[in-house]
Amino acid sequence: MKLNLLSCDAHRPDKRAIGKCIAEISSAISESLSNELAEMFLEGDVIDIEIEDKNTGSALRALRKLGIDYEIIE
Repeated sequence: MKLNLLSCDAHRPDKRAIGKCIAEISSAISESLSNELAEMFLEGDVIDIEIEDKNTGSALRALRKLGIDYEIIE
């Protein structure tokens, strides 16, 4: 499943937690790349990630817990 990470509604977004979440839920993103993506995301860029189908429910819950708005692409 592909997702677009659109924005973060958290009062104080935690860049480290967002980077860790991206690394854990994505199927092909390393931890160093996820930290760069988290920084870009918090600067306002839309991030496209792919997650494994078996982790979909827990991945979406983790994103909601961090206050991240997302869009399901496929």
